[in-house]
Amino acid sequence: MRRTLMETGKSIAEAILIVGVIMVATYALTGTWHVGYAVESGSMVPHMQIGDLIFVMSPHRTNIVTYEEGIKRGYKSFNNYGDVIIYKPNGLSSVTPIIHRAMYWVNRSEEMPGGRPAPHEGYITKGDNNTCYDQQCLGVEVNGRLYRVEPVKPEWVIAVAKVRVPYLGYPSLILRKPDIVKNLIS
Repeated sequence: MRRTLMETGKSIAEAILIVGVIMVATYALTGTWHVGYAVESGSMVPHMQIGDLIFVMSPHRTNIVTYEEGIKRGYKSFNNYGDVIIYKPNGLSSVTPIIHRAMYWVNRSEEMPGGRPAPHEGYITKGDNNTCYDQQCLGVEVNGRLYRVEPVKPEWVIAVAKVRVPYLGYPSLILRKPDIVKNLIS
């Protein structure tokens, strides 16, 4: 019995060590502990699908290239110009992060999509499958009140999307947002 317990203990310690080494190596490569995000909506179709797992890099480990800059440089990610970023809308941690393309940069008071002046500098973003920019058409609810999405400040960017793996995000969606999966099936 004691021998079995010792062997089990060694196996558990070995598994913890392996997971720890993988986590540290992943952090060393990406600069973030949260290395993947599941796509929850069709806003990035056809380049990202609901249920895809998107592997990311810390924004501190890369320079974000906007769609506008990508055209000039010939730089593409996910079959379109510029980088796809994951950001906290209006800097709110309580709201689901958004995975959309950084289209261009605006300075404070410059005109944004829809004609309003930018309240501060930041990225103007848009889903590849959306007809309008986030700052024109998307809102976030805070305490029952709806606010338009503001230009994305660099500190609101959680990660930069790098690799897409189809279907691998479904387990996360099933556990966290079962209604999304249920609506896809029905």
